[in-house]
Amino acid sequence: MPALVRQLRGLGGCTSPVRLDGHRTEYELNPRTGEIGRVLHRLNSVELPAGRLLVRCNNRRATRCAACAEVYRRDTFQLVTAGLRGGKGNPDTVAQHPRVFATFTAPGFGAVHNRPTDRRGNVRPCRCGALHDQDDELLGVPLDPATYDYEAAVLWNAHAGMLWRRFSIYLRREIAKRAGLSQRDFPQAARVSFAKVAEYQKRGAVHFHAVIRIDGPDGSHSSPPPWATTELLTDAIRAAARSAAVNGPVVEGRPHVFMFGRQLDVRPIRSSEFDGPAELTERTVAAYIAKYATKGAEAATGTLDRPIKFLAELAYARITDHARRMIRTAWLLGARKELAALRLRAWAHMLGFRGHFSTKTRRYSTTLGALRNARAEWRRAQALAALPEGLRSIDVDQDEETTYVVAHWAFAGIGLTRGEEWLSASLAPALGTEGEPTHG
Repeated sequence: MPALVRQLRGLGGCTSPVRLDGHRTEYELNPRTGEIGRVLHRLNSVELPAGRLLVRCNNRRATRCAACAEVYRRDTFQLVTAGLRGGKGNPDTVAQHPRVFATFTAPGFGAVHNRPTDRRGNVRPCRCGALHDQDDELLGVPLDPATYDYEAAVLWNAHAGMLWRRFSIYLRREIAKRAGLSQRDFPQAARVSFAKVAEYQKRGAVHFHAVIRIDGPDGSHSSPPPWATTELLTDAIRAAARSAAVNGPVVEGRPHVFMFGRQLDVRPIRSSEFDGPAELTERTVAAYIAKYATKGAEAATGTLDRPIKFLAELAYARITDHARRMIRTAWLLGARKELAALRLRAWAHMLGFRGHFSTKTRRYSTTLGALRNARAEWRRAQALAALPEGLRSIDVDQDEETTYVVAHWAFAGIGLTRGEEWLSASLAPALGTEGEPTHG
């Protein structure tokens, strides 16, 4: 039992670990002669307490694995924060660069239940005449499903990633125009960096939240030119968002053209160190983006959190009628040969959206991979510190050039047995991984 507890503790609260059968043997290797020497480490899955090697699922969705999603959320928070105030390889001076927090919405596809507000922020009655509560299940549901443009809504989600790429190209052009530079000279003067996350509105349409920053030509490590201001960046973003458009497919004689919605929110990000106290701070922005990095359509729209193989599965799914119609529309559009490249059936559970939920430019800040590697190195150092003194010195001296590894692993399933699940749940308070129960 103690050995099984240690193995489960290493999962950090993961409720859907990957189970692997196999072995791993690490040999000492002479780098000069290539001769294989003594065995340094040996691991066999049958000798483990659970009978198999258990590896964290690393799923970013909070509905699938709350513990792994929390790690993903915290990593995203660190990634975004590093691009706002420095750290993780970014200099502290990056906090002085012009940067804004922008929200790009989807166009309208028909009237839906909502909570409109007046100029003072007071909530007004919906078009249906009711004053909806903030948690009302009707929010985002079409007033008249028969006239709601489900086809355009699904195709918008499928083309949202392409529209963002088009916008990023136009943004560089708009900034260069305002700086009096040609597009060819702009990279030698400045660089645009961003980190964005996709969020589903309650109506099932994707919109984007993004931190957008102007750097010098070498990214965060170089100062932006004197003409680069927050006001110039804001004006360029608005102009690029108005101009960006993507020509969609022609479905039964009906052409589709996709642009961002009229509601565009662009606000400067302040920091107490340089700009004084303000409502929209670095920490607020980073926490906001990180929160939505672990949520998909299932959190806002009440849809599925995994792909479907047959349309008949919708009959037994516990989802909203609006989500069911969105999924059905995506499935039927996916049968069209001219739309095969969109892979709508594979992404029907995501209402057609097939892009990455969180993306960034290379020079914005560190990467999720770098954060994971740093965490793995820290855990290795902790494990070495727990070894006896003699074994610890052997491990410290080894590197990739002096070891030879033979390993073979085979997939054996996902999840915990009932006994392991009970034991893992009993460890949750000690690990700080309590959360909502998830169902596989």
